Amino acid sequence: MWSFVMSEDNKVWIWIAIDIGTGEIVGLYVGGRDAKGALGLWDSLPGVYRQCAVSYTDFWKAYDVIFPKKRHKSVGKETGLTNRIERFNCTMRQRISRLIRSALSFSKKLANHIGAIRYFIHHYNAKINNAKMI
Repeated sequence: MWSFVMSEDNKVWIWIAIDIGTGEIVGLYVGGRDAKGALGLWDSLPGVYRQCAVSYTDFWKAYDVIFPKKRHKSVGKETGLTNRIERFNCTMRQRISRLIRSALSFSKKLANHIGAIRYFIHHYNAKINNAKMI
């Protein structure tokens, strides 16, 4: 998912990993759409996910460069294995006004942009965990 900071010429990509079983967001990186971004996402994952989980992604080449073959599968949308993350991207666009592509509200600083996304994800994960306790 992409958005922009300061101007439409400055695109930033939001890389997110979601646990299919729990629905929690377990990894986040905001940056470019390149190998450095894929590495940022990989590094943001907790160790147990890097050691045990399999990541299902689209066919973007940067994933193949960074993610170990044992822990990565490229899949198409027709498989349904990426629909949860696509749905979460829509939720973020609805709830974080600065992520709407044609909006008047936007981030002037990358740190504020990342902070707004992290705040939302923290709230989202807390809400999921509270719902499980009930």
